[in-house]
Amino acid sequence: MQLVFFASSFCEPCIQTRAVLDQASKLVPALKIAELDVARETAEAEKAGIRSTPTVVVLDGEGSEVFRAEGVPSLDQVLVALAKAV
Repeated sequence: MQLVFFASSFCEPCIQTRAVLDQASKLVPALKIAELDVARETAEAEKAGIRSTPTVVVLDGEGSEVFRAEGVPSLDQVLVALAKAV
């Protein structure tokens, strides 16, 4: 299972999201998190339809999107999304 975190360097909510994702990765060791800076990875952000940061996208084993959250997700939201990705 993979989680893609679209962030920007000037984004205060992105800092909060990093903390939530850090907690999730401690609870789910198999979780792979890819953080992409939308200013540097513009093509990827456009391809994914990112309109704001932070945005968290959870992908299942086949690469299909099962969850998307714009803004700071709660730990519960992330864990439920990860369960859907299994």
